[in-house]
Amino acid sequence: MKLHEYQAKQIFARYGVAVPKGKLVLDAQDIESTAKALIAETGNEVVVVKAQIHAGGRGKGGGVKVAKGLVAAVEQANKILGMQLVTKQTGAEGQKVRRLYLEQGLDIARELYLALLVDREKRQVAVIASTEGGMDIEEVAEQHPEKILTTHVDPLIGLAPFQIRQIAFKLGIREKASLASFSKLLTGLYNAFVGEDASLVEVNPLIVTKGGDVVALDGKMTTDDNADFRHKNWADLRDKDEEDPVELEAKEAGLSYVSLEGNIGCLVNGAGLAMATMDIIKSFGGQPANFLDVGGSANKDQVKKAFEMILSSPHVKGIFINIFGGIMQCDIIAEGVVAATKELGLKVPLVVRLEGNNVDKGKKILAESGLAIQPADNMADGAQKIVAAVGR
Repeated sequence: MKLHEYQAKQIFARYGVAVPKGKLVLDAQDIESTAKALIAETGNEVVVVKAQIHAGGRGKGGGVKVAKGLVAAVEQANKILGMQLVTKQTGAEGQKVRRLYLEQGLDIARELYLALLVDREKRQVAVIASTEGGMDIEEVAEQHPEKILTTHVDPLIGLAPFQIRQIAFKLGIREKASLASFSKLLTGLYNAFVGEDASLVEVNPLIVTKGGDVVALDGKMTTDDNADFRHKNWADLRDKDEEDPVELEAKEAGLSYVSLEGNIGCLVNGAGLAMATMDIIKSFGGQPANFLDVGGSANKDQVKKAFEMILSSPHVKGIFINIFGGIMQCDIIAEGVVAATKELGLKVPLVVRLEGNNVDKGKKILAESGLAIQPADNMADGAQKIVAAVGR
């Protein structure tokens, strides 16, 4: 689950990470009073107005503005709240700004980059740091890889003091006060990453103020949905307006779904098989429209729901069902496919490959349905058939 900047910073602050003071605005009527309260609290007339959406590149898209004084802050806030913000991560359609964060301005001496993420190959948390704060880290990695510092943390030991000092020195943080400030901040971020079951924590930019303090000027945090049973408060942090409605519907139905940009809908059981299915479709020249894993215990109704989600995309020109029956029974899938095809009035080509538990029963159900369902002997055969059908 992605968090908004203000939510990430609230969590950061609980773990002792230094963040600027700020206030959330949800309604245009509250802009002036909120800005006035922030200025009074901080004694600082510089206000940074920030759009809160789940996408990077907000500043380049016009979603972050620095204003001096109450009048300017209110003017900028009114322009941003409600706008359709377009960034490189939102696509051409953009994302409507429904939340604003008003934050105190700070005197910036240096901008740095800092992130924590899971390195799945090493099975450790990786701390990524760079002196090139405020820039797209992908560009820095491509053009100046030598400026990217990666430090891995042993999960049994945790983030060691010597590692913090090494990172600080390589970032040019050597003064005693700044080093202490950085140490407290990075320790807090690591504790937040572990304690909140995060998959990503990113601060860009991380700043050193003219007074020597190290502060998280920005904040991005993504949590691991597999740990939601440990965090009952996560339900309150979810912003459904920022999520793909089909993916949200899938989550509520107990299905794993991710929208893609192709035209071949995929319905598969098992994440590994789903990935392999998308790969083989690509290898035969097709483009998957989605990742959809119905899991090992889907019932007839869930199969129908999966069909509905696939067909909700106007780009889908064909569907490939690839089922390996282990816990899942092929006849249950076949019954769901037949029911969904009849009820939804399927008008696009449908190719089905069944293998495993009760496969003969499943194939018989499909064959006797009287529906235009193309059977496939194996995964490659099915992929070739659906690519050919969509291409016609």
